[in-house]
Amino acid sequence: MANQDQGAVTLYSGTAITDAGKKNHPFSVKVGLAQVLRGGAIVEVSSVNQAKIAESAGACSVIVSDPVRSRTGVRRMPDPVLIKEVKRAVSVPVMARARVGHFVEAQILESLAVDYIDESEIISVADEDNFINKHNFRAPFICGCRDIGEALRRIREGAAMIRIQGDLNGTGNISETVKNVRSLMGEVRVLNNMDDDEVFSFAKKLKAPYDLVAQTKQMGRVPVVQFASGGIMTPADAALMMQLGCDGVFVGSEVFDGLDPFKKVRSIVQAVQHYNDPHVLAEMSCSGLESSMEGLSVRGGDRIQDFGQGSSSSSSSNV
Repeated sequence: MANQDQGAVTLYSGTAITDAGKKNHPFSVKVGLAQVLRGGAIVEVSSVNQAKIAESAGACSVIVSDPVRSRTGVRRMPDPVLIKEVKRAVSVPVMARARVGHFVEAQILESLAVDYIDESEIISVADEDNFINKHNFRAPFICGCRDIGEALRRIREGAAMIRIQGDLNGTGNISETVKNVRSLMGEVRVLNNMDDDEVFSFAKKLKAPYDLVAQTKQMGRVPVVQFASGGIMTPADAALMMQLGCDGVFVGSEVFDGLDPFKKVRSIVQAVQHYNDPHVLAEMSCSGLESSMEGLSVRGGDRIQDFGQGSSSSSSSNV
């Protein structure tokens, strides 16, 4: 809700982010729309059929991506025709990606009436130096981050949801996501234990706006919804992200590879909703877990073997 005298909005219980001069696109409304997705799974889809499967499996939203996932070349926003078809086919909120800094792609997506726009580093970057001024748009924006400083800078630009990003290659390796989630949550805990006088220097170190840093300290968390993304392939992966403090998860289109994509999506959705119940997680993990793990490619494929060899060599040297 907005404070008309001071031009501030209330985020959870703080008043740090300004709505002044943006009465047509109030940031408080965008944050509220993003909060609707808390406790859900957002599934990446590249066809109408996949969108229908995700919706029937309980996904809180779908994010439309180009069906051609080329590892080389430039990846852009999805085909507008595909976005329109998905919007007609499902009733859940529809998201779409725009390249970082490409405000014209964002304008096109808003004209298509997508519910959320993801300014995404997952596709190609259009502007190496500047992000989109998200306050100029009606639609809520999602932005990626790897630490608290990056998260707060994106929020200052107008991001209504933060995506803590890990693996970008679709390998199913969750280690990078865990690292970044733990980094962000750890920095929040450090901030919570600081004296008020120390917050100024901490904000300078983070290169983040002081008012948002102070609000994060007051709230004990980042002041917008935070989802995890990258490498989340199993119910256990999704529950891990939730137990680490995330509000929800993004699930890549790799989940549709295999014999029963509905069962895999459904199991992840249930894991997000029951992340503290090991009995439910065990039951959900029995459905398609092995097929979900097919194609897992850990960066540096011999790491486990090397670790074992290193242990045996060190043991022999100690004999």
